[in-house]
Amino acid sequence: MKFDFFSDKTPPLIGVDISSSAVKMVELSSPSKGVYRLEGYAVASIAKDAVVEGNISGLEQVSESIRLAWKLLNSREKRSALALPSSAVITKKVFMQAGLREDEMESQVEAEANQYIPFSLDEVNIDFQVIGPAINNPDEVEVLIAASRKEKIEDRVAAAEDGGLKVIVMDVETYATEAAYTLIASQLPNSGKDQTVMIVDIGANMMHINVLHDNQSVYIREQSFGGSLLTQEIQRRFGLSIE
Repeated sequence: MKFDFFSDKTPPLIGVDISSSAVKMVELSSPSKGVYRLEGYAVASIAKDAVVEGNISGLEQVSESIRLAWKLLNSREKRSALALPSSAVITKKVFMQAGLREDEMESQVEAEANQYIPFSLDEVNIDFQVIGPAINNPDEVEVLIAASRKEKIEDRVAAAEDGGLKVIVMDVETYATEAAYTLIASQLPNSGKDQTVMIVDIGANMMHINVLHDNQSVYIREQSFGGSLLTQEIQRRFGLSIE
């Protein structure tokens, strides 16, 4: 089954980030092409252990936090974009013959996915995106395939919809970060071309590392380390309470 991890549709959306400690929302507008304006943002805390290592274990608590954040955002927009943690998504780059029709490419993507996904294709959602012509063979194109267990997607969709939102886009955190980076790459020397940049996102319990070269991800890593561990260490060393 296909799912729009790489949707290129750009309707007005609320961006929703579900982490282990909070729900963050942001609403952007685009008054002109390539220009974005922050219309509002909101943060609502999440109950402890409601989200563990990117997996939603407390659906009701997460939905309540989403509902509260949306109320704080004070927006009439319900359509939203969410993202899956990279650990919940299997990705692979493959080469295919150039000029294939959409249905032909979908069939080949499913055949490729069946070789490396350790689950039945009935249990996953699959999407793909053509990156561009193959460097060493002009008759082929490079294609990025992404697949995730349906339950991972359904948990996030259910939490958002129970919180009052309508999910339009399900992205992958790594690629969402990469897309955001492209908005500022133009400020770098030579617009970031032929340069290596590392993006580090330290959350409450997880640290995400994304290394890009020539504006494309070349290394991705998630590590169980975050601000909460530092807080606990400060508590231990100085005998302080969490407050």
